[in-house]
Amino acid sequence: MSLSWLPNAISLMRIALIAPILVLITTGDFPLALLLFVVASFSDGLDGYLATRFDWRTRFGGLLDPAADKLLMTGMFVTLAWIELIPVWLAAAVILRDVVIAGGAIAYNFIVKPVPAEPTRISKLNTSLQMLFVLFVLSRAAFGWPEEITITILGAAILVTVVISGVDYVLAWSQRARKGE
Repeated sequence: MSLSWLPNAISLMRIALIAPILVLITTGDFPLALLLFVVASFSDGLDGYLATRFDWRTRFGGLLDPAADKLLMTGMFVTLAWIELIPVWLAAAVILRDVVIAGGAIAYNFIVKPVPAEPTRISKLNTSLQMLFVLFVLSRAAFGWPEEITITILGAAILVTVVISGVDYVLAWSQRARKGE
């Protein structure tokens, strides 16, 4: 019996966790929100590992996994900005980058050819920093740790990687589109 469906099921579970996490944050239950966020974040690495390790990669999974990440992180940044735990400008920068990337991918898909799902290293770093940032923000809200300076430094690193990865995607995909790749 093949378990090739497992990475996609894990991505779908991550999507299913988004609403409960956001509700817990808005109701102030930060410890439980933190726990579920850790599960969702761990699932991101697990589904990718399984898909790669056992060659269970599919086109659907290649689109579902980043969509799950974007939905999770967008929901987290909007909600955390809404309840004033993070600055609105940082949430806006993260979301704007994702809108630019998603819009570009959709346009490329319809104008040039189907988009290969291939995140760049800087994009993976950006997503990892975002997850660590949210983990720390929730941890601070729940338990008063880490210090605010840690969160500020991570926020600055996210802003830098948001700009670099956004520009990187725009330049790389524009170049590919011109070549018709």
